[in-house]
Amino acid sequence: MLFNDTAHACSGFIDGENICLSTLKVPFYFAMRQDLFDSVSDTALALAAPVVAYWLLSLFFHCLDMSGWRWLDKYRIHPSEEVMSRNRATRTEVFWAVILQHTIQTALGYAWFAEVARVSPTTCYNQMEAVAKSLVRVTRLILGSHIADAFLQRGGADITHWLYWWGIPAAQFLFALFIIDTWQYFLHRLMHTNKFLYKQLHSVHHRLYVPYAFGALYNHPLEGLILDTCGAAVAEYLAGLSVRQAMFLFAFSTCKTVDDHCGYSFPFDPLQVFTMNNADYHDIHHQAIGIKSNFSQPFFVHWDVILGTRLTRKQIEERRQKVKTT
Repeated sequence: MLFNDTAHACSGFIDGENICLSTLKVPFYFAMRQDLFDSVSDTALALAAPVVAYWLLSLFFHCLDMSGWRWLDKYRIHPSEEVMSRNRATRTEVFWAVILQHTIQTALGYAWFAEVARVSPTTCYNQMEAVAKSLVRVTRLILGSHIADAFLQRGGADITHWLYWWGIPAAQFLFALFIIDTWQYFLHRLMHTNKFLYKQLHSVHHRLYVPYAFGALYNHPLEGLILDTCGAAVAEYLAGLSVRQAMFLFAFSTCKTVDDHCGYSFPFDPLQVFTMNNADYHDIHHQAIGIKSNFSQPFFVHWDVILGTRLTRKQIEERRQKVKTT
């Protein structure tokens, strides 16, 4: 979609001290309106997105659990009977605990979100102009004014367009993932190393010895507030996300968390394409042998690798073989 702005027409990308972005090109993913849906505000949608995502994906895995399809057995991390025999919380208890967390999360989210920024071609144009000016300053600093200006006259408009619509949003999103991973790793690890925190808070989640999808957010309410709700809010704030970006982040991280607790290890899982942190990886943490390992969640495993807390199935088997031979 193109928006023409002839008032800004000029001879090139750099026209004296001015920046020229004569045409505003909007990519396919962006809707140039204040709210995505006429009857629902973006703020309400951002609050609803993670809750809807949680229960829809959980329902999908729950249907698999209840299907009785024997061909799924080879993909189950644990036999389905173990969910009832080894877990110390009933499905009803888990359901109402998650409902409580979603209620707290939504209420605090409503208070957290500020007024949504104005969405208009003029707003986008002004923001792109600020990006272009920063691009000029940085390029001149690196290449020198003469070479930089010659380079930007040819490609400055395209580079600005890519940075504004793709590069910066992608960097913001990846940074938000890093914040969430960092927040959850160190707090999660603290809840295992501090006996009081483990007994009073985190032990609730570990009543699920055999995780399943809609038990992903089965936590003590205070842990859910600190670990999940506050972590997402901090990531959204530090990454400078818009409401729509936050909407996507919250829904995506929710789906990833549910998937990590689903109890299945499929040969291909779209939520596990770029990371080794998956249902099998987190299942090890729920077992007695791995309860002091695999604290990373929900995206990447770099903190476990760097700080020596990563444990794989291969390492578990090597430990068992070593015990047998001694």
